[in-house]
Amino acid sequence: MQPNLSDPVFQKVFWDRLISVTNEQAAALIRTGFTPILRDAQDLSAGVFDARARMIAQSVTGTPGHINSMATGMRHVVEEYPSELLEPGDVLITNDPWFTSGHLNDLTVATPVFRGTTLVGFFANTCHAVDIGGLPLSADARDVYEEGLAIPIMKLYKRGEPNEDLFKILRSNVRAPLLVLGDLHAQVACNDVGGRRLLSLLDEFELEDMKGIAELIVQRSEIAMREAIAALPNGHYAAETWADGFDTPIHIKATVTVADDELIIDYNGTSPQSRYGINVPLNYTLAYTTFAVKAAISPEVPNNHGSFRPVHVTAPPGCILNAQRPAPVAARAILGHFLPGVVFRALGEVVGERAMAAGADSIWLITVHGGQQAGEDFTYTFFSIGGTGARAVKDGLATTGFPSGVAGCPAEVTESLSPIIVRERELKTDSGGAGRYRGGLSQRLALGIRSGRPYGIAATCDRTQFAAEGVAGGCPGMKARNTLDTGEAINLKSTQQVPPERQVIMTLPGGGGFGHPFDRPVEAVFEDVLNGYISLEAARSDYGVAIERTAPEDELVLLRDDFRIDEAATRQLRAGRRPDCLAGAQEQPAAPDC
Repeated sequence: MQPNLSDPVFQKVFWDRLISVTNEQAAALIRTGFTPILRDAQDLSAGVFDARARMIAQSVTGTPGHINSMATGMRHVVEEYPSELLEPGDVLITNDPWFTSGHLNDLTVATPVFRGTTLVGFFANTCHAVDIGGLPLSADARDVYEEGLAIPIMKLYKRGEPNEDLFKILRSNVRAPLLVLGDLHAQVACNDVGGRRLLSLLDEFELEDMKGIAELIVQRSEIAMREAIAALPNGHYAAETWADGFDTPIHIKATVTVADDELIIDYNGTSPQSRYGINVPLNYTLAYTTFAVKAAISPEVPNNHGSFRPVHVTAPPGCILNAQRPAPVAARAILGHFLPGVVFRALGEVVGERAMAAGADSIWLITVHGGQQAGEDFTYTFFSIGGTGARAVKDGLATTGFPSGVAGCPAEVTESLSPIIVRERELKTDSGGAGRYRGGLSQRLALGIRSGRPYGIAATCDRTQFAAEGVAGGCPGMKARNTLDTGEAINLKSTQQVPPERQVIMTLPGGGGFGHPFDRPVEAVFEDVLNGYISLEAARSDYGVAIERTAPEDELVLLRDDFRIDEAATRQLRAGRRPDCLAGAQEQPAAPDC
């Protein structure tokens, strides 16, 4: 007997089971993947779509840039291949930056699910390929054609048979064919797992298809999102920030308009697109903007087609956040990752405890390539992460992948799979912006090579010129810095060729502080000193807390009793002057707009 779709018990059970199916899909992808960026960093998305290609549910694992751009991008897939052109056993693929997640390295694989001859839905996933040909991943390219192999929306498998010509083209155009094709086969396999589990679920509940339950999920999610928006006061809210850019600073401006139960985010006033590969297609802009809205006002609402409906994102064509073909876009994450922070700060006055200072924003995707001792070439990609901004009620998080959610790769994994040596990795003292709540700490990373051969390195890095801003009297975080071990500064947005005897030193940016530093409890400052998060000097200059070290200078292991708070000096410091970190605020350049 078919279930009653209006029964709340059935709705809850089916929803939980559907989420478990998408989680199993993602788990299959992670377990069968070949590269650390998939297995360890989990730079991926996985989700289930109805027959109309509307995203119904996603796995708990994945990045917003992949998940939300895949959710909107699937409409392009079904426009190219409507249901009458699909058959059981077909698998579709594309890496079109303007249809999916913004650059050629991300491969989206979609598999239609049939019950007999009836299309009941799709499973799809997006993963970062370690290589896609063209220039090594960086912002060096002058157009998208230099950035690698473009795959239009096409069939990777037809009736269960692989498109061998496409596989040959892929194999011949990438630097690491075993890894790229290994991950691609994992993408196909995980969709198959999801499809089989969905059909089993429909059989168990005696449902012919997902039409009824999918429509119910979409409607309920839309209603919940509209209620969350309607709870905000109508009005216009704006925020702006600056990013390094490639050769000139980039201005990002967001205006958020609350209009009853709808939200409009407009990026008019942002810088025009660049001639370098830091441009962002609108689909990727939309992905990180819708994520920010959900995180700021409705984290409990499911992320699907329904929750996207009341949120509208615009940016003028030719703006760096709506770059037009054939703009280079390989390093689009640099600026795309700035967007949640700008939206959070625009809504800061109305979201209460969820308000947040600026963070590192850009997740550093580091690509190293060169020759190994045996003579063959290698390409290796991994993430390194700075600090998040402090929250209205909590400190920022150290070295945490916000907004993307990716994980850093263990040094042991990197060293076992490549000739890279991680010489140093440590939390950077004093890198979090001072505040009532302290910004998250960054890290210092020193990389070398053991092959004895020169190597190339690039990273999607930023905040070397413009620190993460504090909020409500909080101080900015520490700026990033990239050098060789000789002290020579280098620009890792562009691929740098490094001699084998040299190391690359990366100091990532810290998060901004929230609230005035002199309002931070003295005991909390003392604990930060004990933990090595802030120095004795910063405790005095930025927090107005005088702490003395009572242990001998040559004593290496220090305990709580080896430090003492000078309460009288602290009262005097906090009564008399401004924190040093708030002095001399950086003057912003004139803002070009598109």
